[in-house]
Amino acid sequence: MSDSTGAPLAGLDDVDWANLEHAYGPADDVPDLLRALASESASERGKAMHALYGNIFHQGSRYEATAHAVPFLAALADDPRVRDRAGIVLLLSAIAVGYDESYLPRGVEIAEWRAGIERMRAADPDEELHRMEEWVAAADEEGERSVRETRLAVFDLEESLRHAEAELGAYDAVRATVPTLRGLLGDPDPEIRAAAAYALGWFPEEAAGTLPALRPLLAPGAAAEVAANAIVSAGLLGGHDLVPSLRTFLTGEDALLRHAAAIALARLDDTGPDVLDTLEAAATQPPEHTAPGVHHLDGNMRGYATMTLAEVEEGAHPRLLGAMLKGLALSSGPEAFPTVDAVLRHVFGQPGDAPRPPFEELTEPQQRTVRTLAEMGDDTWRWGNFTLMLSAWGLPSRQADCRAYAGLD
Repeated sequence: MSDSTGAPLAGLDDVDWANLEHAYGPADDVPDLLRALASESASERGKAMHALYGNIFHQGSRYEATAHAVPFLAALADDPRVRDRAGIVLLLSAIAVGYDESYLPRGVEIAEWRAGIERMRAADPDEELHRMEEWVAAADEEGERSVRETRLAVFDLEESLRHAEAELGAYDAVRATVPTLRGLLGDPDPEIRAAAAYALGWFPEEAAGTLPALRPLLAPGAAAEVAANAIVSAGLLGGHDLVPSLRTFLTGEDALLRHAAAIALARLDDTGPDVLDTLEAAATQPPEHTAPGVHHLDGNMRGYATMTLAEVEEGAHPRLLGAMLKGLALSSGPEAFPTVDAVLRHVFGQPGDAPRPPFEELTEPQQRTVRTLAEMGDDTWRWGNFTLMLSAWGLPSRQADCRAYAGLD
């Protein structure tokens, strides 16, 4: 597509891409990749999207060039002549928040994010280095000390701040496109409406304008995948005024919409018996269930429901642990990681440096959780992400050791 004035890529060559960096160095390849997204060739579009996920969004990281690409991506998503626009909207979402599991089930706590950047800017590098050295010295196991020494070896406050600012800059660049994303809620293509509804849920500072725009998607007859994304995003944005509308989905025939509504209502502190019953049903559904067209947690509604249950006060609802652990047991591989983290936080609290007590000294919920983790299959235990999480809570990071710790064969 041409870069002439008025076209979505107008001004593309005015950006000094060669002096901007992405994951692989100078970002001078980005203009051609953006042009390729508007190609008539599906192969070219696919290759360009793959390359952009690799360079301006490399394994979740964002870079100096990322924010500069955002206005052009938004313009492409808004141009009805461009194909695969839903995929472009999802790329914008990824640029804004990385992997969304980091922000679920609470949503983006943007004030805390901005405050964290300010703390990094004000930090003294020497003091931070000393704090890291003390943290390494406090490790009570050789394996943990080795992990911490590795992190100390690559510690660089200035570099960390640069990456943090690039990520927040990318988020704010996408936030600036919110009016465009709201406009896409009325697009004829339901895939684009669903992607836009998902994307808008990450910007609480824009909630006052976004929540009224989501309301029409909650009307009877809306496509299920569109409504589900809108429902969950309404919860993430604190849409308390929409609670009556959300509650109507709890008794509907569509299980996807019931589960989405329960997740959103719990986020809005509505944890009545009907909400909890629906969350339990979602958490314990068969493992092959992945909601098509729902983008939160890649459609893993069982995992999302389990994470949501973990946010509910266990003292008030002691039966919830059984549903969470069943949801955890039904999970496997990378799909299980968010659920593992949520359950560990629920029963053990924040990860810490305290030595692991004997198994018999754990609470009954903690013992049940450790046994469930120990019984998970090789398709979960083979991942370093999983074993690192166990190590963070002081649990054995080898399955044989974990089973022995839990008194299993």
